[in-house]
Amino acid sequence: MPEPRDRVAADEPRSPWLRGGFVLAAAFVGFVTVIGAALAVGSDPPGKDDTATPSRAPERRTSVPAADGGDCPELTDRAQDIPTAVPADVTWTLYGSVALPSSRAAGPAVTDDDVARCYARTPLGALLATSQISVRYLAAGDWREVARAQTVGAGRDAYIADRGEAERTAATDGATGAVHGQIAGFRFVTYHDTTAVIQTVWRFPDGRMQAATTTVLWRDGDWKLEYPADPAAPTPVDSLAGYTAWGGV
Repeated sequence: MPEPRDRVAADEPRSPWLRGGFVLAAAFVGFVTVIGAALAVGSDPPGKDDTATPSRAPERRTSVPAADGGDCPELTDRAQDIPTAVPADVTWTLYGSVALPSSRAAGPAVTDDDVARCYARTPLGALLATSQISVRYLAAGDWREVARAQTVGAGRDAYIADRGEAERTAATDGATGAVHGQIAGFRFVTYHDTTAVIQTVWRFPDGRMQAATTTVLWRDGDWKLEYPADPAAPTPVDSLAGYTAWGGV
């Protein structure tokens, strides 16, 4: 894995998506090599949701005004205990070829094409938002919409601009295939009802595992992924010791 030119603190949010020896999407602006056609996750269209065994996707819900603003339905999850075991009543659905979790109680309550939004203001809601958004802003067919709607932070605009430019310049590079990770575990670093920092372990097809630390912020009635000015690289891990094993495949 290439080293970023500018190392940052270990608690900075990180993106888990690596492709071969370089970053799949422009998650680490300082050392992007190629994007191009490899941004499609697996062989299915990125915007297509296929159901993964044994789960089924939650039904799309009609939006109603939320108590704290926005147009999200009210969700029933109220638990403020940080999960230290596998969350109950979570289903897994394939997005492209990556299994993503959802919950009727904690979200996402609304899915508009590539944007899955409306999460409970709870630790589980934050965990689900982290899992969903961190994949969709990289793998979505309309990744710009996801990035603009569901990410915030000093690095967001640079990410959108640099990734767009990288896609244009990579169009003739002939990049094919994409190595994608699957969620394998998690642990909370910190949680507050306005900020959650979560470490997610991603397992790749060759058996490698990497821990990516991601921050979500409660903004405008929903959780948003924070994109810092200098994202850091994921950390290789050898086992799930210290993490809660969790995944859909």
